[in-house]
Amino acid sequence: MLTFSDHTQGSSCLRRRDFLRIGGLGLGGLGLSDLLALNSLSAPQKSLLRDKSVIFLFMHGGPSQFETFDPKMDAPSEIRSVTGEIKTRLPGVTFGSTFERLAKLADKFSIVRSFVTGDAVHDIKTIVGKDTLKANLGSLYSRMAGPLRKSSAMPTNVALFPQAVSAAAGPVIRQFGDFTSSGELGATYQPFVPGAGSGAQADMTLSMPQARLEDRRALLSSLDQWKRHMDASHAVGGMAEFQTLAFDVLRRGVSDAFDLSREDPRLVARYDTAPLLPKDRISTQWNNREHYADNAATLGRLLLLARRLCERGCGFVTVTTSFVWDMHADSNNAPCRTGMDYVGRPFDHAVSALIEDIESRGLSEKIMLVCCGEMGRSPRINVKGGRDHWGGLAPLMIYGGGLKMGQVIGQSARLGGEPASEPVTIPDLISTIMHTLVDVGEARVTDGLPPSLLNLLTRGDPIRGLV
Repeated sequence: MLTFSDHTQGSSCLRRRDFLRIGGLGLGGLGLSDLLALNSLSAPQKSLLRDKSVIFLFMHGGPSQFETFDPKMDAPSEIRSVTGEIKTRLPGVTFGSTFERLAKLADKFSIVRSFVTGDAVHDIKTIVGKDTLKANLGSLYSRMAGPLRKSSAMPTNVALFPQAVSAAAGPVIRQFGDFTSSGELGATYQPFVPGAGSGAQADMTLSMPQARLEDRRALLSSLDQWKRHMDASHAVGGMAEFQTLAFDVLRRGVSDAFDLSREDPRLVARYDTAPLLPKDRISTQWNNREHYADNAATLGRLLLLARRLCERGCGFVTVTTSFVWDMHADSNNAPCRTGMDYVGRPFDHAVSALIEDIESRGLSEKIMLVCCGEMGRSPRINVKGGRDHWGGLAPLMIYGGGLKMGQVIGQSARLGGEPASEPVTIPDLISTIMHTLVDVGEARVTDGLPPSLLNLLTRGDPIRGLV
């Protein structure tokens, strides 16, 4: 965490290397003050940005539409949900029986039953792919909003992986795509990635006496005066202002937002999914055992952290755990019934805790939650009790953001393999997200935005019935 201690005894001297690390507290290799200056140049007029945030929970591996939000219990036994169904608060609407808590909150969110991702390939196409300029959706937002909030230096785009809340968690799954890609937009707009005890989060840790911090402020002030004298044009424009802001941010401790220890322990316990699946309850026959364990151990706290970041001004938060929604029933992946116990129950617990928390804080208009994967699952259950890859239909859940909740959008065919109504596509989902975050009409007349980004904003249509 980013911390400063005001002690004068027992502290080690600040080495030049440590001081330079303060200057390196930025995204894309830029210093914090550099980023703040860059932000002033790239930040749009206030009318472009809406006061909203998005949490995108990527369900890596491809969740089954049948065992989640479209059980099809009137279909033949080899097709309908293997976990059965549960009634929801919406008349006539049922979910897979694993989603006991979400069923009670169904009036708070909406389900899309006609969502089509287009192919059955394991990748991360709904959040990073050809429809997003091969950039994380948060990077698109960051390009319009600027990489940092000028008022607080809160990153506008953050990606949360298990190591953000647990140093014991495994590494990020990268073989199917890079969640931190910024595509053609450049490294400045990559998501900020905190990691427990390592990486960027370790670089945000510094302990130094307050007097030494003030000494460094004076040094920078002198250097800035020299720079003014040597460069009358001062091309960046008021760099001292951003250095001052950088120091103020460091003193305030912007990283408090990343510190779950500042939350009420009772709330942390409400989110916590670790007790739902102790590792010793996961069969050793599955090669993905560690992934199941990491997902259960971290998902709830990751969503709590995402809410904290949005509350503090972050505009887009990507959350993903591990490759756990693939339910082939092979040596790697458990079959659907077991897989929904391993993965579905933590999802049900964590997402419902997030919704309840957001509702209690009066933030349902401000925070939008999107839950989906890269594809769905085959209608017919395979001989081992699993479902195979399927690009014809996939589950999609959307909550908050000032959209219309408590409904089912679209219809699926009787056997659950394709839409029975107009398909909702990835460009439509992107359009819905971007219309929530920005005034797209204002973006079209904002100077300096790449034409490819502007074209992307209008490629799809906001999902009918939600807006």
